[in-house]
Amino acid sequence: MKLSRSTLAVALLAAVAAPAAHAEITLDVIGGSEVSFEGLVQAEGNWYDNDVLDLNSGGSSGGAASAGSNGKNSEFGIRRAEIILKGKGPGNFEWTLGYDASSNKTANVTNPSNDDTTKVGSDVVSSGKWLDVNIKYKIGGNANHYLQVGQYKQPNSMEELSSTRFNDFISKAAVTNTYAVARRTGIAYSYGDNNWSLTGSVFGRELTRNLGEGSGYGLRGTWAPINETGNILHFGAAYVTYDAQDVNGISTFRLRARPNADLAPVRLVDSGNLLFADDIGIWSVEGLWVSGPFKVQGEYYNANLKRKNGFDDYKTDGGYISGVWNISGETWGYKAGVPVTNLPEDPSAGMWQLGLRYDTINLDDGVVKGGEQKIWTAGVNWYWRSNFKFALNYVKVSSERKGISDDPNIVEGRIQFYW
Repeated sequence: MKLSRSTLAVALLAAVAAPAAHAEITLDVIGGSEVSFEGLVQAEGNWYDNDVLDLNSGGSSGGAASAGSNGKNSEFGIRRAEIILKGKGPGNFEWTLGYDASSNKTANVTNPSNDDTTKVGSDVVSSGKWLDVNIKYKIGGNANHYLQVGQYKQPNSMEELSSTRFNDFISKAAVTNTYAVARRTGIAYSYGDNNWSLTGSVFGRELTRNLGEGSGYGLRGTWAPINETGNILHFGAAYVTYDAQDVNGISTFRLRARPNADLAPVRLVDSGNLLFADDIGIWSVEGLWVSGPFKVQGEYYNANLKRKNGFDDYKTDGGYISGVWNISGETWGYKAGVPVTNLPEDPSAGMWQLGLRYDTINLDDGVVKGGEQKIWTAGVNWYWRSNFKFALNYVKVSSERKGISDDPNIVEGRIQFYW
């Protein structure tokens, strides 16, 4: 994978120079705004035990070969190299400016709803992308009551809204990567308190060329009837809808999913290009329970793509459920409707986690045979001190598309440094 060497070098030098603390680095106060600097570097490796398709061969369903393909049963690369500037003030204003220098996306990918995809029909590979680029005004100084303008994650999907650096597994669930709408430019309004929230957003495209497009809106509500240290119960629901893209004068949409391996260019389930698409509506429900060192969470998505010119609507669904155990005894926090991973209680020993997840997605509907995929993921995480994380996952995939079963196994590893 190609990476801007100068940008990554700046990030690494700043990281090495930073003190061993989780908090961002405070730079200066400029124009009444306290400016700070954050960063994240993730290096990953995937090892494939292929069944039918070669997961590193480049492209599925006739897709073009990936720039990341190396002809071997393994793949290595820098998954993220994020540089983020943040400002607090003046007054009740906050702002964020973030860029990912390593965001090389596989060619000819599709659904523009999340950060793992590019424009429908495009063979362009991005060399980087903008992250959060926005200004937030806290109404009355209340962090739970605000107006936000710019690019930000849309109000849907608990897993998508959670911080990438604290993901329970190396890859988000296939349904999250397929259905959740990530960063788009727009205007959002949110109101609530520590136990509930209601957020609405109107949005357009992503800032980065050849990524998400299609105007739409989203709404998410959350409620935590139990919210105390080590004891959390959360429920949520969301709805998001956006327009299909125009490709050569024909509105087109496509859904497909990686086998929970972010570096793999091949997709085992794929709807193909669906012509004369109008817009897609996705509703989801979510739940979270935390009891001491144990956490269980899950989400279910249901999508309906409306089509024109006499074509039947295309309906798909999927979901996941996962459990995590902090062996070293730490628990989780809760903020803005998502769980918050705490730092190790003993930095020198670190925090150890064991996790298990089951996720499923079904892209078959009527004459569209996109396939069905079911995946078990088992993982172990080690958060060492305040800035390092090491993760190892085993992924067992079971898929079937057009009568052909493909059941590969994948081992994934990640080394992460953040500040």
